[in-house]
Amino acid sequence: MVDIVTLDAPDLAAMLCSRICHDLINPVGAIGNGLDALEDPAQESMRDLAVDLIKGASRQALAKLEFARLAYGASTTAGTEFDTRECERVAQLFYSIEKADLKWDFDPVMLPKNTGKLLMNMLLIASESVFRGGLVTVRVHGEPGRESIEIEAVSDPEKRQKTLIPAGVEAYISGEVEEVTAREIQPFYTGLLARMVEKDLAVSLEGATFRFTARPQSV
Repeated sequence: MVDIVTLDAPDLAAMLCSRICHDLINPVGAIGNGLDALEDPAQESMRDLAVDLIKGASRQALAKLEFARLAYGASTTAGTEFDTRECERVAQLFYSIEKADLKWDFDPVMLPKNTGKLLMNMLLIASESVFRGGLVTVRVHGEPGRESIEIEAVSDPEKRQKTLIPAGVEAYISGEVEEVTAREIQPFYTGLLARMVEKDLAVSLEGATFRFTARPQSV
């Protein structure tokens, strides 16, 4: 059995920064390309396309930045808890640029910050499980401090959609790997958050349905 790999704070921060930069490089680059086209007199005929490109890329960049603020950052949320209404707003914004739809199937609650971060990171992995489109449903229930998170992602094969367990997710959320690079830092961070809030993570795939749960560890 491989021991759970550990990262020191500077390495963890550096890898998370790399992940955020990776997510933002394409939309920010597209904004730059659009602005270049607007400034080029020879591309006057492309002006409307350039404006549309800038609008779309700006929307993507904003959604990814808002998501990163809650999923990875300290956030500006006051206190030590997340209001899940803010989590829902940010998650819906993020899913608006993804192919899957999001169903938020629980009443607003206050979650400990790291549990809120865990929820957001689980939603990111769930979106990758139905990368061609589908429906992701999230539920949170249980007494405060011992909440369970249940996420179900379902695709429609008739629409040429597909459901899968994202590559390496099971190993990296467990932390039982030889090493972690910036490429795998997000699922590893998800597992780290789960261990911090004493929850067990489980993933499964049954046909077109991906399930991802976080439940309180047994006492």
